[in-house]
Amino acid sequence: MPEAERPRIIELAGNVSRRGDAETQRYETKREALILRACPLTGSARDVAWTMTRVSVENYAANATLQLGLAILFLFAVLSGAWLWLLRRRWSNQVRQLENAIAAYPLEQLPHIRDTGERELDRIVAAVNHLSTRLAAARDETNQLSRRLAQADRLAALGRMTAALAHEIRNPIAAMRLKAENALAQSPDKQQTALTAVLQQVHRLDGLLQRLMAIIQPAHLESHPVSLRVWLHERIAQHQEQADRSGVALHADAPEETAVFDGAGMARAVDNLILNALQHTPSGGGIDVAIHISDETLLFSVEDSGPGVPDGERERMFEPFVTTRADGSGLGLAIVREIAEAHQGTVRYEPGRQGARFIVEVPWQRS
Repeated sequence: MPEAERPRIIELAGNVSRRGDAETQRYETKREALILRACPLTGSARDVAWTMTRVSVENYAANATLQLGLAILFLFAVLSGAWLWLLRRRWSNQVRQLENAIAAYPLEQLPHIRDTGERELDRIVAAVNHLSTRLAAARDETNQLSRRLAQADRLAALGRMTAALAHEIRNPIAAMRLKAENALAQSPDKQQTALTAVLQQVHRLDGLLQRLMAIIQPAHLESHPVSLRVWLHERIAQHQEQADRSGVALHADAPEETAVFDGAGMARAVDNLILNALQHTPSGGGIDVAIHISDETLLFSVEDSGPGVPDGERERMFEPFVTTRADGSGLGLAIVREIAEAHQGTVRYEPGRQGARFIVEVPWQRS
């Protein structure tokens, strides 16, 4: 028995012997703790067993400090994770709002986005706003250039049309003057022939001016329900005699549908396309005239088996007075374009299976 702890051991053993229950006592110093435990022995009222151990208090304090530090670190990690999650969620919401704000407008009309309060994100917002400003300036400049280019194109087209019109008018006038001068020097019986030739040239000028007015004057549409198959067969019947004389077969194909458009105006357009095809289709060839319905559009197509249109002439083929024929006025395709645009549609050329194919495309309207 250690002499230093003898009094404590004796005291503890006496307490246990008197009460008959086990007991533990703890004595601490600055560096260590002394732990004594005693319990009565079974079968004896006076005998007591005891044990003693020493525990370093410094290690215990270090463990307690370590546990406290770990607890604080764990709490800090939880709080940091929660703060980062909230920050990420806030960023995600702001980025989503920024994305929605940009997606709601077309690229050429980006909106001015307000600052979010986040420095890094506001740098992106500032860049987007700067890009929007530059795009707006570029758009305005492009619109101005487009207007100037369109004006230049109109002036150029007007110049070409004026030159062509002057040429078309000069030839009949020159022929009439020559006939009139010759008639003055001839006998009265021969003057009748000269006057007939003059009248033919006047008729030619009148037809030219009528076709020209059809281009210049805005088209007034009178839309009404039209049976497509009946209407197309009427167009074929109008040109069947000329096709027979030329040895050209006409084929028609149209659905049993009724559409709403200006039947008379569209008839002029299709007639011009058929006449143009007849002039370029050799004997033994064929012309296919068809009407198709595709999605929300109504397609009128005229395809011939002629030589087609050369590449160099396709760009200006729908302008007035542009023609490859010596006896042509160059107004037929221009009239077709005006009628198509009056129906809020377009006309285009594309190579056919053998020759040329012209397609007039207008919005599909049911009756």
